Amino acid sequence: MNFDFTLPDDAPFTDEQKAWLKEFYSKKLEAAMPAAGQKVTILWGSQTGNSESLAKKTGKVLTKAGFEPVVVDMAEYDQSALSTEKILLVITSTYGDGDPPDNAMALHEWLHSDGAPNLPELQYSVLSLGDTDYPDFCKTGIEFDNRLGELGAKQIALRVDCDVDYDDSYAAWRGSVMAALGTQATVSEEDEEEQEQGYSKKNPFPSAILNNYNLNTEESAKQTHHIEMSLEGSELEYQTGDALGVFPTNPPEIVDEIIRAMPFNTNEEVPLSNGKEGSLRDALLYHYDIGKLTKGLITDWQSRSGSPMLRAICESEDKQAMDDFIWGRGLVDLAVDYPADFDDGEEFVSVLKKLQPRLYSIASSPKAHPGEVHLTVGVVRYHSHYRDRGGVCSTFLSDRTEGVKPGVFVHTNNGFRIPQDGAADMIMVGPGTGIAPFRAFLEERVATAATGRNWLLFGDQHEASDFLYEDELKQMMADGHLAKLDTAFSRDQKEKIYVQTRMKQSAAEIWAWLEGGGYFYVCGDASRMAKDVDKALHEIAQEEGGLSEAAAVEFIKDLRAKKRYARDVY
Repeated sequence: MNFDFTLPDDAPFTDEQKAWLKEFYSKKLEAAMPAAGQKVTILWGSQTGNSESLAKKTGKVLTKAGFEPVVVDMAEYDQSALSTEKILLVITSTYGDGDPPDNAMALHEWLHSDGAPNLPELQYSVLSLGDTDYPDFCKTGIEFDNRLGELGAKQIALRVDCDVDYDDSYAAWRGSVMAALGTQATVSEEDEEEQEQGYSKKNPFPSAILNNYNLNTEESAKQTHHIEMSLEGSELEYQTGDALGVFPTNPPEIVDEIIRAMPFNTNEEVPLSNGKEGSLRDALLYHYDIGKLTKGLITDWQSRSGSPMLRAICESEDKQAMDDFIWGRGLVDLAVDYPADFDDGEEFVSVLKKLQPRLYSIASSPKAHPGEVHLTVGVVRYHSHYRDRGGVCSTFLSDRTEGVKPGVFVHTNNGFRIPQDGAADMIMVGPGTGIAPFRAFLEERVATAATGRNWLLFGDQHEASDFLYEDELKQMMADGHLAKLDTAFSRDQKEKIYVQTRMKQSAAEIWAWLEGGGYFYVCGDASRMAKDVDKALHEIAQEEGGLSEAAAVEFIKDLRAKKRYARDVY
């Protein structure tokens, strides 16, 4: 087989990794496996659907090349089959505090146990999705990769760790996998265009805002906006449980302040994130992230700045010092307080990350609001380093959308769906903005005349000012569509009360609903609330179900495997 393996200059590998790849593939492709009929198992672990989407796309590429791919949800994978696999591709995200996605938990735990088999015949590669804004970047994928190696499996293509803008990194990983399997087949540009027909993340729909108001009262310390957007003419469709991606615009006053601080001719056009060129102002308004600092940006900036402080932070390799500097600062702080000597605008934007869309759990049923999509957006505002600051997208939606049609797309989340059986009961735990998908769930159940009981546990700070959708929920109670509504307003009494407190107070009834085939859903904060709710659920299984600690763990695993315990957490 004659095969010339090359890597693009911007491939997401180190020089050492590029050299390894070139040598490996140039010298050893003669022994590559034939494509025809070869089975390739692709396991995906996903919290919001990105890994699932990439796994399916990879499966299509392999099918086109003559392989027989089997794309499997990790929660549904037969663990006993692992020792018989020959080629395995793992695509997984990481969420929360470096945790595996819910559907990957059981496989991840088993693989790291003493019961995992030796895998000397297995050849594998891992694609890991993550976010460099979090400390445990791509931790789950790294752990899968390391553990498979420890069990004797052979890596056929280097693991690639992807940031939130993962298209190029995924393409590079896919190409290296295909090369390792002895084929150059890939998805053509024509195929990619066909897949992206219509409105999508790459071609967002300009959505008119129909309604936009604060759900909290003026006395509240919070600001939560209910936003209704039009999908008329888009042909976009969504299901309850999906999310809406929204492309924000950066604050114009901050953009202008950054431009004024730049040492080059700011009137020249610069590359935009979509491959075109435009003004520096448009680039900073619509295409590049100016709100968040990262270690990589600080390092790039320091090399062009004479700041002794930045140099000391970078050279010390003190993670805490870097984190402390980053917190509460944005690009404007670097531009104004730590000037850097960029040659031109092109060099300047080359150190910036693309401005990413924000995902919001959809708060409406398409059956109840045809042609519309509703969001529940917590507006982030704070003061640091002598500046008022805020969340880029939340303040965009609340403050900067007059006369603007934000670009939107539907992000599918198949792992968070209401029961197919309308007679099944649902328990929904959604404090704060976590109520969003459950408003949609309830509307869907009403629209479909579902007979199963609905139980909502909602929490926030104060009942008088923070009871989101209070009138709607009380009307659903009155109409019999909501069987139970438990609230936990943490600061209305001396002792703080949370949704997990209410769970423990109704432990016997929660257990009865679950024993009767009920579904359990959680939406909201991943690092604290969701963990506390999960702990309470395990305790209820022990105390009310009479299960041992180990049996309770297995019971919860079984709920997850049967899609009866689902979480939309962030």
